[in-house]
Amino acid sequence: MNEPTIPPQNSADKVQVSVRLDSELLDQIKHLTNDPSKVIETAIRQWLRGERREDELALTLRRNPPVPPRGEWND
Repeated sequence: MNEPTIPPQNSADKVQVSVRLDSELLDQIKHLTNDPSKVIETAIRQWLRGERREDELALTLRRNPPVPPRGEWND
């Protein structure tokens, strides 16, 4: 196949994997860094540790206190 060759990593504990990503997502990652593998590795580490950022789209909403039934508003 005509796959690009990737230079060997300095560290022996790294494993090369093939991942299919949306091309637009990869373009956004490449806009941030020349080494997309570091971004992906960091994201996976954070996900496995359960770390969350406050600006995530999937934040848990705080529940409001229950609304009293009609007629009990001014008690």
